[in-house]
Amino acid sequence: MKNDLSQVQPSAIQSLDMLQLNLPASSQQKGLSVSIARDASEVAEAQRLRYKVFAEEMGAELNSTNGLDIDGFDAYCDHLLVRETDTNQVIGTYRILTPHQALQAGGYYSAGEFDLTRLSHLFYSTVELGRACVHQNYRNGGTISMLWAGLAKYMQMHNYEYMIGCASVPMNDGGHMAASLYHRLKDDYLSPPEYRVFPHTPLPMAALDKDIEVVCPPLIKGYMRLGAYICGEPAWDASFNTADMLVMLPLSKINGRYAAHFLK
Repeated sequence: MKNDLSQVQPSAIQSLDMLQLNLPASSQQKGLSVSIARDASEVAEAQRLRYKVFAEEMGAELNSTNGLDIDGFDAYCDHLLVRETDTNQVIGTYRILTPHQALQAGGYYSAGEFDLTRLSHLFYSTVELGRACVHQNYRNGGTISMLWAGLAKYMQMHNYEYMIGCASVPMNDGGHMAASLYHRLKDDYLSPPEYRVFPHTPLPMAALDKDIEVVCPPLIKGYMRLGAYICGEPAWDASFNTADMLVMLPLSKINGRYAAHFLK
């Protein structure tokens, strides 16, 4: 699939303020800081956390000999870091692929999992979020709030409107939990048809139990609270052994309560 990114303009060169992502006081969390990685060593800190979460904790099959999760998109992305200020440890991260950098990379990462044709007219103002993870000792509202506040600030500083990304559900049970979660969420959060995407390798929904009790993962639950859409049925990511749902969040659709908190 060829992504329609021909109207994209290059991102502005980041200033120090953009790297620091100075946040409004209402969205700051005591003991945490958020910034954009400045150099390769800081990117490696994000990649090390990703490896710890995805490979060591979740069992993803990653080709790594140095304890880092690295792929071909990393060089084109900005890397958002949340640190614990006392130890300076990176405890949360997102990578951010801008429209211009997606053009340089040959398209969005999620295009490898989904047909994004119906979203192509929005690519000029769409950033893709990926490789989201939080250290298992810090999976709480404060860390997630700092990640979102950093993303919101980044979007505002660059004048982007849409966020997309793959929200992952582990498939340790063969996919029943993922199918049930999608079945539970689709009635309230499925996107309008014009924003629908289609998995290249669909989860076999007809063969899976869609009625088991499930607990929505904190990140996905948070996306829905913010006002995000699920843009269609899950795709199976064999490398990570996850079911991925394409999530889309227009800034203009953010729940008013959270907009007042993050968008200032």
